[in-house]
Amino acid sequence: MSNVSIEKDVEVASEAQPKWGVFPRELEDEAIYIIREVAAQFERPALLFSGGKDSITLVRLAQKAFYPGKIPFPLVHIDTGHNFPETVEFRDWLANEVGADLIVRYVQDSINQGKVKEETGKYASRNALQTVTLLDTIEEFKFDACIGGARRDEEKARAKERIFSVRDDFGQWDAKRQRPELFDMLNGRISIGENVRVFPISNWTELDVWNYIKEEKMAIPSIYYSHKRQVIERDGMLWADSEYLNKDAEEIPFEATVRFRTVGDMTCTAAVSSEAVELDDIIGEILAAEISERGARIDDKRSEAAMEKRKQQGYF
Repeated sequence: MSNVSIEKDVEVASEAQPKWGVFPRELEDEAIYIIREVAAQFERPALLFSGGKDSITLVRLAQKAFYPGKIPFPLVHIDTGHNFPETVEFRDWLANEVGADLIVRYVQDSINQGKVKEETGKYASRNALQTVTLLDTIEEFKFDACIGGARRDEEKARAKERIFSVRDDFGQWDAKRQRPELFDMLNGRISIGENVRVFPISNWTELDVWNYIKEEKMAIPSIYYSHKRQVIERDGMLWADSEYLNKDAEEIPFEATVRFRTVGDMTCTAAVSSEAVELDDIIGEILAAEISERGARIDDKRSEAAMEKRKQQGYF
């Protein structure tokens, strides 16, 4: 990525002190401890990286955990092919910037191999198809632990997760098999074929993440800030117009000033109307918001237990 492109597509957090509160540093200490435990207890860990704010935060925490050495495990991205281009560009830039190894595997390959079938219809998405590609990637590289950026405040199924969440030899999650975690004692013992998903920022909130980004002066993709974009209105929400959306005849694109509160596929992530061009503005919007961060994710609304069902199948 050229310097010109970085200046255009990456915004750097303001150096001013947080307007809405200071990030509690004990959360950073806990997360760094967890990441170091992963390196100590597992042979082939990886960090699942989407290019979103939570996985960007994990990269910063991993840098601190092993400073002055490099991050001792790869960043892994499961690319659906329907990602926001700004996010993919940022992914490549950040991996190069921190000197981390980057592994990318593609859902399109799983489709071409006949392992998954492209969805059809108005709400077609590749989000759920990532599971097969992820499990194949874990098997390909024999990863025994995958670090992810899920937080318990995001969604009720994620609230059930332990920090070390054991998956069976089929990659499946069973809430009834969750291990107790007392006094910061993390048990990474697994049987052959099993692996563990690790969530170092489980106890963080969305506001914690944004305050951390601000205090650490971290770069984030430009789509988190207000910008003009072609959108359509669907189900009372604004969706980025793209070739991947199956639009109805009455869904006519128009220009709006929006930003994205969470980053998933273009087919399942809605934007919010916003004039937030600085982190203080974003934090103020979060404090005033009446819906949760994932309220703009249509993939979570397919059923009451949509996320839990995906996790049982091996989802992030």
